[in-house]
Amino acid sequence: MCRHLVYLGPPVTLREVLFDPPYSLLRQSWAPRDMRGGGTINADGFGVGWYPGDGPPVRYRRAQPIWSDPTIADLAAVTSTTAVLAAVRSATVGMAVIDGAAAPFTEGRWLFSHNGVVRGWPDSMVPLAAELPVRDLLTLDATTDSALLWALVRHRLRAGVAPEQAVAETVTRVAAAAPGSRLNLLLTDGHTAVATTVGHALSLRTTPASVLLASEPHDDEPGWREVPDGQLVRATATTVRQRALAGPCTTGTNRQASPKGSR
Repeated sequence: MCRHLVYLGPPVTLREVLFDPPYSLLRQSWAPRDMRGGGTINADGFGVGWYPGDGPPVRYRRAQPIWSDPTIADLAAVTSTTAVLAAVRSATVGMAVIDGAAAPFTEGRWLFSHNGVVRGWPDSMVPLAAELPVRDLLTLDATTDSALLWALVRHRLRAGVAPEQAVAETVTRVAAAAPGSRLNLLLTDGHTAVATTVGHALSLRTTPASVLLASEPHDDEPGWREVPDGQLVRATATTVRQRALAGPCTTGTNRQASPKGSR
């Protein structure tokens, strides 16, 4: 399992998001509070992607624990952004521990992360992988379930499928092919974020001008709301909508998140 987050809102430094909170992503790398499904730490790599302006995101990722890399701490202190996606990784046994296996994955304006595991890997994914262009399979960032999930989502995005639909279709089909998988996905283009909850935790906190989606709350302040299992969330800095996923992912009922600023 892993820990990940996405922030959209007024400019903040990466340090404010990744390092300063009492239960920040840094702390979650060595002392997570909600590692359901196995694992105790997230020390098999990390990655951060942020948007310096209107262009594509900048990405920094390594195969080492985030606490052991002084570069990201220095970089975070002086880098400001209105959108960031970051993750710390706990590798599934047998999967590669290399820079390319760490989220976020990216193409164009997109950043993507997966918190969870695909059951029966790799055999359960053979039929879905066969639907991808051969070149996509030959150029995966890593031979991991998360990299393949990104390839499946990206294939739909390239075909013009809306982000919500691309994520929902991928999660539904993978859940059907590999029952019991944990499929918490995050996708953002710097303006909109799409998230799913399938088998793992996700919390949401809003202000009138920002939204933060995270595997677990990074402090004990009021305003955090847990997203139920089997949900898809679409958020901008000022709006949040939530609905149930279809098919084998559905474990809850249709619902819409409270308006921004309400709790």
